[in-house]
Amino acid sequence: MLLKEYRICMPLTVEEYRIGQLYMISKHSHEQSDRGEGVEVVQNEPFEDPAHGQGQFTEKRVYLNSKLPSWARAVVPNIFYVTEKAWNYYPYTITEYTCSFLPKFSIHIETKYEDNKGSNDNIFSDSENKDQEREVCFVDIAYDEIPERYYKESEDLRYFKSEKTSRGMLQEGWRDTQEPIMCSYKLVTVKFEVWGLQTRVEQFVHKVVRDVLLLGHRQAFAWVDEWIDMTMDEVREYERTIQEATNEKIGIFPPSISISQMPLSSCTLSGPASAPTTPLCTDAPEFLSVPKDRARKKSAPETLTLPDAAAQNQSGVPQGSMLVPLPNQNHSPWPSSDADQAELGGGIGGTRCSFPPYALPPHCLSSPARLASTPQCPVLQAQLTISQR
Repeated sequence: MLLKEYRICMPLTVEEYRIGQLYMISKHSHEQSDRGEGVEVVQNEPFEDPAHGQGQFTEKRVYLNSKLPSWARAVVPNIFYVTEKAWNYYPYTITEYTCSFLPKFSIHIETKYEDNKGSNDNIFSDSENKDQEREVCFVDIAYDEIPERYYKESEDLRYFKSEKTSRGMLQEGWRDTQEPIMCSYKLVTVKFEVWGLQTRVEQFVHKVVRDVLLLGHRQAFAWVDEWIDMTMDEVREYERTIQEATNEKIGIFPPSISISQMPLSSCTLSGPASAPTTPLCTDAPEFLSVPKDRARKKSAPETLTLPDAAAQNQSGVPQGSMLVPLPNQNHSPWPSSDADQAELGGGIGGTRCSFPPYALPPHCLSSPARLASTPQCPVLQAQLTISQR
């Protein structure tokens, strides 16, 4: 586990940033999204917590496969996303990031906003991680370097000045002289408990988190003239519209946004939802199962016992032979003519033999000449040869 505390100051008030935060997150997500990549909003609902009061719950999917380093892309699927769940009880928020593909990976962010320049060292004194050793990182939205791909001249706060608030251009040491000023305190815990990769992954994730925080807070002030006059109802409507457009942009059809006016109960969204379970069964489905009372198929004998020439029974059949005795001619159960046998689907005079191996019908024994005239039936020929020995 790697724990860091980030402190990001802005030339705004905490009350102003209540609107600016919502506006910035929606517009930033839309800008960073593209076909198949970006932020899909799954849920955005009012939420009430017994301890923190009225708030807003959001669930998002962040598709970022192309933004992963090469060593990470080699071990994750092509469709890779991180689930973000956020509970916003402004000026206090909780955000969690998880990934079903990486069950031992998680990011937990606690955020508090205060009207100061980042001077409160005990702001997280009531946090579960208050006793954990952590590094405190100050982030300067005007002078810290950002990745080149994110740089825009219109968002360079060294040269930007707000027309509506007359704040800006931010000079070196602006945090000591700027009024008004607020600070966003973020306690970030990254866990990736996989031996051999833990340190590398946790350090990389913190670098990504820092870059995202820097860019987002820069944009919040750079766009101040766009949102400073908005009401809460107006920014919520903007949020709904831009989120639907973002879902369409990354290929989610139809948009899956619902912003309800009814607060949800705390028991509904109090923690990460468990994945649905799939019942496992070793028995075959009913339509594939074999009936247990079905008669087993008898196989043919593996050996043929030759008759003893000295032993003959009264019926004239050699002992030890598998030939059946000749029944009474007046009550023969076997067909007595070729026509009768043809009705049974073949046999003597036909193209196949329907009798089991080595079970020669008695009417064939009574007429060796007829049997000899059926060379296409090798089973009967073999039976005749045995019986004549």
